[in-house]
Amino acid sequence: MTRPRVDVIGVACGQGARDHGCQDGPEVLRTFGFLRDLDEPHGVCVWRDIVHAAAEPDAHPLWQVAAIAQAVADRVAASLRRGHFPLVIGGDHSCAVGTWSGVRAALGARERLGLLWIDAHMDSHTFRTSPSRALHGMPLACLLGHGDPRLTRIGGPEPKLLPEDVCLIGVRSFEWGEAALLKKLGVRVYFMDEIRRRGLAAVCAEAWERVTRETAAAGVSLDLDALDPEEEPGVGSPVAGGLRRDELAAALRGLHGDPRLRALEVVEYNPYADRGFVTARAIHDLCRSALG
Repeated sequence: MTRPRVDVIGVACGQGARDHGCQDGPEVLRTFGFLRDLDEPHGVCVWRDIVHAAAEPDAHPLWQVAAIAQAVADRVAASLRRGHFPLVIGGDHSCAVGTWSGVRAALGARERLGLLWIDAHMDSHTFRTSPSRALHGMPLACLLGHGDPRLTRIGGPEPKLLPEDVCLIGVRSFEWGEAALLKKLGVRVYFMDEIRRRGLAAVCAEAWERVTRETAAAGVSLDLDALDPEEEPGVGSPVAGGLRRDELAAALRGLHGDPRLRALEVVEYNPYADRGFVTARAIHDLCRSALG
């Protein structure tokens, strides 16, 4: 089977978070070539471009995030329609609204999308529940159809994900409002205590089977703060007690070659918090594991 070309789409978004450091992550990774060897040996990995916010520093973050998300959705959908594999590199996690709206738009009208959301946080707030009102804490809620219509309607008015087609992995920091929403919807959440009890490999295999059971395609949205900050410091919102790089790389290798895997997103790389580019190398290793 011919391996599809990988389109690397950088997203220089920081407007969804209070600390904008993650917006420079994609440019650092591209400039220093941390993903360069993904094109070996067949030359099938290409940086497409880096999506930037409009040059209007006084614009409201919601307007900026919505504009970026729409641009990302358009690029991701175009990549899939060309038969390519989009690899989205953020930026803060608000860009996920664009990534997965774009994947959904490229599917048939009645086809469902599955998603593994690997993250220390639930990212399922709305403006009514969020203490910080930071947009990078809202993208999963938006994809499930809950939130500001300027975000929920990107790529069409319908929810991009059904609750039964989503699994969260690695959660250990959340607020009651977002937890209540996911519980009400019936979204499966694998907290860190369950992962430590059962092992990440078993959890990921079970979650992948769940999100691909009734769907036409599936993807992975990886927030780097799912990893333990003692090992990976260069993340937007570090939380102690996370996943180890080697165990997550092994779990992602289990998805390599599965034709149902149609897109991968890696977000929240903060180069200003990285020490000796150790987290940049983690991004390389994790992408290499998933893509082969």
